[in-house]
Amino acid sequence: MLGSATVTALVGTMKPEIAKAFYGDTLGLKFISDDGFALVFEGKNARVRVSRVPGMAPAAYAVLAFEVADIEKAVDGLTAKGVVFARFGFFVQDARGIWSAPDGTKVAWFHDPDLNLLSVVQHV
Repeated sequence: MLGSATVTALVGTMKPEIAKAFYGDTLGLKFISDDGFALVFEGKNARVRVSRVPGMAPAAYAVLAFEVADIEKAVDGLTAKGVVFARFGFFVQDARGIWSAPDGTKVAWFHDPDLNLLSVVQHV
């Protein structure tokens, strides 16, 4: 029923101006609009709505994943823009913070300014 619907991912922010710079300038998503309730960005095949919220309780899991063709290049590019990649004691991660799953998929995690956990993923 919803297979042909356009998908919009939702995340919250208490810091809209900082979030606008992060999602637009740092991550490189196209800024679409600010309706006073949320900032809307567009990626290759989805939109991200960064909603203004009065309080945050970041999830303990990644809320957005960005699929990339070359994760090392993506991590290096984001690191050059000041993004710090998260380290987890229960995963073996390489020097860049990239974890290789048993099937060969590679994942690296980072936080936005409101501590929402995001990831870059390279599937096999």
